[in-house]
Amino acid sequence: MRVSHAICIGGGIGLLKPAPGTWAAAVAVAAGLVLHGLGSFPLLLAATLAACALGLWAAREELKLRPHADPPEFVIDEIAGQWIALSFPSCGFWLMGLDSWNFPYPGWLAAFLFFRLFDIWKPGPIGRLDRREDWVGLMADDLLAGVFAGVATMIAAGIAHGVLM
Repeated sequence: MRVSHAICIGGGIGLLKPAPGTWAAAVAVAAGLVLHGLGSFPLLLAATLAACALGLWAAREELKLRPHADPPEFVIDEIAGQWIALSFPSCGFWLMGLDSWNFPYPGWLAAFLFFRLFDIWKPGPIGRLDRREDWVGLMADDLLAGVFAGVATMIAAGIAHGVLM
């Protein structure tokens, strides 16, 4: 197996059925919580940037011969996008000085649910990126869904803590 293919399928996570994208996002949340625990936001950010860069490289390599494909088993985009979404509350907890192993519920759950919502729904610019049907679109729609999810998570936290509590 080529390294680029192993990266695209998330080390095998993309072969899980049904809904490989949801499995990948769930595993990414678990791994993201461990990364946050080990090195807080800076380590999660470094891993996120690495996943984005490696994902773009691997997707380009794998789609050279089939440029319009978006194989369901390619889940590196979900992993990177989910880590982007998780980075928003991670950064907030880091800036607050919380212990790195303290990633309060429901921050991680909200990041997961919002990411899956935006990844499936694909509103506005996310949908336009998805319709590119190339290696950039394969990655970029999920990266932007991660940004939308991260912002939505922080808005929800602000409402929950500022209005409801």
